[in-house]
Parts: sequence; structure tokens; C-alpha cells
Amino acid sequence: MSRDDDKLVVMGVITSAHGIRGEVKIKSFTETPEDIAAYGPLLLDDGPQTVEIERLRPRKGAFIAKLKGVEDRDAAELLRGRELKLPRDRLPDIEEADTFYHSDLIGLKAEKEKGQPAGEVVAVHDFGAGDLLEIRPEGTRETYYLPFTKEAVPKVDLAGGRIVINPPPELEEDALKRRAQGKHKRRRRKKEAAKAQMRTGKDA
Repeated sequence: MSRDDDKLVVMGVITSAHGIRGEVKIKSFTETPEDIAAYGPLLLDDGPQTVEIERLRPRKGAFIAKLKGVEDRDAAELLRGRELKLPRDRLPDIEEADTFYHSDLIGLKAEKEKGQPAGEVVAVHDFGAGDLLEIRPEGTRETYYLPFTKEAVPKVDLAGGRIVINPPPELEEDALKRRAQGKHKRRRRKKEAAKAQMRTGKDA
């Protein structure tokens, strides 16, 4: 089985219970939001438990859904925050150029246009103004957001496991600065802890 066959794609998330008859509120991540009900049973988180959407109706940027076998609010509350997923191989291939599943982008290595390593893609977000790639630069745990545009990401090479990026220098600099500040704070906390231990030893 290939790495792609093992992937699970997040189709949506159950954000809350709704009413007293077992309905839940769902935020859909599919390109056509209502299509989340068209794929059959969905895995809860990483499985093996599944749920099936029987009915769906729109509600203020999300959907109210009736799930098969969920009959009261107590059962619905237990599903709060659970992600709805599908194996990657159950999704159709995308034929449009420059269109990708988010799961295919996560984990790709990032390179500059001249080939310099620039980190990796750790997540893909959409806060309402278009897709953003969350990039973690080489040598740090800090991240920054890069617009997923042709200008900022001129090349996506899925077969090669990489993307080519053209980030504004200040984004990387800010991530590295936050890394340095974090190291400074950790060193300061260690010094304070050591001093406290020394004081405790003297008082004993």
C-alpha cells in the first residue's frame, strides 16, 4: 500500500450538538460543502468508528445533520469536536490544474527557487480569505503562513514530494526571531529554577 493510500482526508468536523433529537452541527471542508453527505460512511477521527449522514440542512455557514444511530442529545454531545475523515483512495482524482487536496500538500518539503531548503508544509488553513500554507522553516519549531498563490508558491511537485516557495523575507525572519526568543525564555526559566534549588538547599 502506498503512502497516499494510507492518508486520511479531513472532510469536516462536528462542532456541537443541536437540539434534543440527536442532531449535530457540522462544518464541511469539501469544495462543495453539501457534498460531505455524498461519500457514504465517514470515519470518526482515525477510525475504526464511522458515522453516516442521513439528512443535512444549511445553517449559518455550517450544516445541521442527522446521523444514523444518534438519537438523543447525550449521544450527539459525545461527538463534539470529532473530525470526519475518508481514506484518500476513496476520493476522485483532481483533474483541474493547480488544484490539490489539502492532505496531499501536508508534509511536502519546501524549497526556495534556487533550491535552498526552506522547511516543510505542516498544515493548510482557510480562515475565509483563501488557502494558507503553514510553513515550518528549517531548524525551528516556529511556523508562518504563506498564501497559496502562484506568486508565493510557483511550483507544486507532488511526485517529488516538494513545493517551491517565494516567501517575503520578513515571514521567515519573524519565525526565526520567535525561535530565538523562545530559547532565551527557556534558558531564563532554567536559571531561575536552578537558583530556586540553590536557595532551597541553603535553607535546608
